[in-house]
Amino acid sequence: MKRVLRQLTAAAVLAAGLAGASLSGAQAQGPLLETYVAFLGTADHYNSRGARLSEPWQIIRQDRANFHKFGIRDQGDESDRFFSSVANRGRMERMILNGYIDPNAAWRIVNDNVWIRVDVYENSVNVTVN
Repeated sequence: MKRVLRQLTAAAVLAAGLAGASLSGAQAQGPLLETYVAFLGTADHYNSRGARLSEPWQIIRQDRANFHKFGIRDQGDESDRFFSSVANRGRMERMILNGYIDPNAAWRIVNDNVWIRVDVYENSVNVTVN
C-alpha cells in the first residue's frame, strides 16, 4: 500500500511539474548552462547504504554522486561541472520538479538501466531518456 501511495504521489508531483512546464522552455528556465549524457546503471539505482532508490531524481542524483564523489562510472557517462558540487547535487530534486521529465521517462529511470540526457538551467533540469 505504501508503494502505491508513493507512486501516486510521484505521479501527482510529476503532473504538477508538467503543468508548470507549459511556459515556453528556454524563456521560463533561463539560459542553458550545460548538457550531459549518462547511463543509469545498476549502481545508480542504490544509495550509498545499499537501499534501492524509488524516485527518478534520487537515481539521477546518485548517478552524479557516483560519478563525481565515488568514481563509479558507466562507460559513456559524460562529466558535468554543475553537479560536481555537493550543494548542487542537493538541489537536484527541486531542479527536476522545476523542470521537465516525461512520466514514461520517469518510470523507465526507476525501473530500467537507461541512457539519459540532462539539460541544466539555473533553477531547473530537463531530463529525457534516449
